Amino acid sequence: MRKPKLRELAEAIKSFFTGPYTNTKFPAELTPAFPAYRGQGQFDEDACVACGGCARICPSKAIDVVDQPQLDPPTRTIVRHDDRCVFCGQCEAQCLTEKGVHLTNHYELSTLDRSTCEVSIQKELALCEVCGAVIAPKAHLRWVARKLGAKRFANPTLILTAEGALQLVGPESARRPDVPLGRSDIVRVLCPKCRRAVVVSELWG
Repeated sequence: MRKPKLRELAEAIKSFFTGPYTNTKFPAELTPAFPAYRGQGQFDEDACVACGGCARICPSKAIDVVDQPQLDPPTRTIVRHDDRCVFCGQCEAQCLTEKGVHLTNHYELSTLDRSTCEVSIQKELALCEVCGAVIAPKAHLRWVARKLGAKRFANPTLILTAEGALQLVGPESARRPDVPLGRSDIVRVLCPKCRRAVVVSELWG
């Protein structure tokens, strides 16, 4: 038993003077990760349309979708909880725009405050002008309109959302809640339920 103990003592003394075997200085300095490493996720402000697809596909339920239609303007907030994330990369792989969210190489997420593990993005919501139901984020509707091209002119909601910057309709044309659905409501931002009601009313009276 003496020889192994003496050998271990010799190794300890030798390492005291020669320093560590590795050149890493973690955690004082972070070691660069491999290019394909899946670390902390980040949203892209321009590419993310807040469709919520990443939240539906997330296996660890680390992404929440919070709609606040009562705000002015109404908003949808997508929140990533990195303390629950398993870094599988499904949010990035299944992103609708393919660029809305991506996993970075940042891996040092140790913290004593879980609130610092949240990453969020906000987008303005489009609400139905009749019932006030949430339709989708305006950025999502504009993305769909761009993908459809000229075919978007078959849907008044997409027309009004995509061409909203033209300001063809003034605020004085806001719908009166006491007026029943009619032909004039066809060219409005409507949810699918109200759109169907307007079309049925127009066709069958």
